[in-house]
Amino acid sequence: MTLESSNPIGSRTSKAGANGQRDVLTRLRTDIVSSVFEPETRLKFADMTKRYDVGIGTLREALSQLASEGFVTVEAGKGFKVAPVSASELIEITDHFIAFEKRAVREAIAYGGEDWETNIVAVHHRLSLIEGLPWERRMERHSEWVERHREFHEAIVSACQGKWLFRLRSIMFDQLDRYRFVTKRAPDGLGGRKFEEHRDIMTATLDRDADLASNLIEQHIRDTSEQAIKLL
Repeated sequence: MTLESSNPIGSRTSKAGANGQRDVLTRLRTDIVSSVFEPETRLKFADMTKRYDVGIGTLREALSQLASEGFVTVEAGKGFKVAPVSASELIEITDHFIAFEKRAVREAIAYGGEDWETNIVAVHHRLSLIEGLPWERRMERHSEWVERHREFHEAIVSACQGKWLFRLRSIMFDQLDRYRFVTKRAPDGLGGRKFEEHRDIMTATLDRDADLASNLIEQHIRDTSEQAIKLL
């Protein structure tokens, strides 16, 4: 008999701890990506344990994971802080993400079925409900837009067969989201043009036109990154 099977209480405690670690990891990553914690902000354990209601050990493990993903830096004797941003890093991240995303959309188009198509249409509709609003209203619902925007791009590539390919493009997507927040400061916003770009990407994908879909995605991502560079 294994220790786990002979000690169900311990097993449940271990699973609860693991779930708590994943929860704080997700929440902390989201707060960094959405700029709740701005670049180069020092992350103090005393404040963080209260904010996320977790112990120092769990928080340290989450921060160490985020350091490995590039969202956090650690300095000997000084602790953790949010990673800085720069134009050169954004250019590199953009190139990597585009390479992963174009491969992923080609795989998705090759393997996606009716359920995949139906989901793309549904999440695009949810996204368009916000993107079709005037700029001021879009800004009021920006946090919702962030989630729906992620859902849309994930839906496009969700039929991709490569698990590591999907995982790597997801990490790069999070990194791009760190930079995307600066574009929302522009008075004109990017909503009108992005609305049309998302619609065109959806149409090309559902038409199974892999060349057009991948080219539209590249233009879409590069345009956003170029706007962010100007506003950094």
